[in-house]
Amino acid sequence: MPYNSFVAVGDSFTEGMSDGLPDGSYRGWADLLAARLAARTPDFRYANLAVRGKLIGQILDDQCGPAAAMGADLVTLVGGLNDVLRPKCDVAQVCAQLETAAELLVKGGGRLVLMRSPGRQGPVLERFRPRMEQLFARIDEIAARHGALVVDLYASKALADPRMWADDRLHLNAEGHNRVAEAVWQALGLPAESDWDAPLPAAAPPGWRARRTADLRFAREHLVPWIGRRLSGRSSGDGRKGAHVSPELGTAFWVGPADHTAPGPVTGWGRVGS
Repeated sequence: MPYNSFVAVGDSFTEGMSDGLPDGSYRGWADLLAARLAARTPDFRYANLAVRGKLIGQILDDQCGPAAAMGADLVTLVGGLNDVLRPKCDVAQVCAQLETAAELLVKGGGRLVLMRSPGRQGPVLERFRPRMEQLFARIDEIAARHGALVVDLYASKALADPRMWADDRLHLNAEGHNRVAEAVWQALGLPAESDWDAPLPAAAPPGWRARRTADLRFAREHLVPWIGRRLSGRSSGDGRKGAHVSPELGTAFWVGPADHTAPGPVTGWGRVGS
């Protein structure tokens, strides 16, 4: 089916971190997908309401109502991972909130897409794997109940490769986001342009000194600030609005390409309607 409109809700994964652009903003898989859909559909509209650091309860309260009201043909919901990665988490409650969010979005009438999020190889993944798999099992149940699509990124060995992840070890890099966009594209039944799960070329592992240098930089630039936010009860998303939410009014709005023959990056699109 043609998709004339697309709304994305969620956390940093959908906001686009860490697919950085020269101006300091982020692009990400949702923007990439929107640009590809726009190239096929005149008068295409898009809204990304996702905000970094948000828990599933916040996504439910702040994003899902406005997203459902927009009545998009396509809606993506990815959330809950920030919850299960915290030291203390009621996974059953997270799953219940995710289901409530899905139920609300389905009322908007569009195709709902859920995801089993990717996991980076390493000790963090192994520590939280049972919680993640509990969440992902519930996602499969929610999808079956509501006729939603599930894009299984968790099973991807390619996306688990550390080379697909940014220096913060929490977010995908540009190549990772490109592959997620292709995975969703194919899940929608659109013609494949690449093998999104193709393994990266074999490479010699970095030496001991390089690994220690990277570990120290990661701790200084990412881990220590993250711990500081946790201890103070702050979030990286505090005070932020989604890319297509008016800071003054707090209402979501559509954007679209000015030239439908060459939609270009979403950052160059303009607001649609009042």
